[in-house]
Amino acid sequence: METTMFSFPHHQALTLSKPKSPFLISSSPSTTPKPRRNPNFIRAAISRTKKEETVETVKTHLENCHLLAAISYTGFTVKQFQDLRRSLPENTKLLVAKNTLVYKAIEGTKWEALKPCMTGMNAWLFVLNEEIPAALKPYRDFQKERKLDGNDFTGAVFEGKFYAPSEFKSLESMPTREEIYAKMLGALQSPAMGLVTTLQAPARDIIMVLKAYVQKLEEEEGQQ
Repeated sequence: METTMFSFPHHQALTLSKPKSPFLISSSPSTTPKPRRNPNFIRAAISRTKKEETVETVKTHLENCHLLAAISYTGFTVKQFQDLRRSLPENTKLLVAKNTLVYKAIEGTKWEALKPCMTGMNAWLFVLNEEIPAALKPYRDFQKERKLDGNDFTGAVFEGKFYAPSEFKSLESMPTREEIYAKMLGALQSPAMGLVTTLQAPARDIIMVLKAYVQKLEEEEGQQ
């Protein structure tokens, strides 16, 4: 009787696998997507930051400010606004900001007198030295040239006092520093009547002329 033998190639191996149990839970890592931040939350955070920056900008401009005026800029084009900025002197700053943000910056200060201007769309003009008429004139010229009668000053605060649009002539006709110096120095050099006139002048003018008088004396001493 012949015996038949079966052989398998040595390089092949039989592998037996256990049947998978339907009750086993896969141990592979979770592929649950990470939650995304709400776009509305991000936009709100950016908006809040910009508002805070605007308030700080207003406060910074007010540190050396002598006059703050509001200008109605409803209907201004971007080009008109750019041209206006270029026409203003270096001693001024022009800022477009919401009334609520400006009021937040001036609340509790002498500039709070500007509250009547907190309506409509305003651009804010900061005058950073004592030359008030020279700072206001460029806008008047721009207003006439572009025929922007409806875009007038809506108010201003100077030395803690509110000036309505009808009172702007008194601001625009203020004497220059040189004119005040000349007038007050002349009064100091005249007899007693001149001294009385000088003493009746506003404290601000007296301080300015005293500074000028001291400066003049120093210059005269330096020339000797």
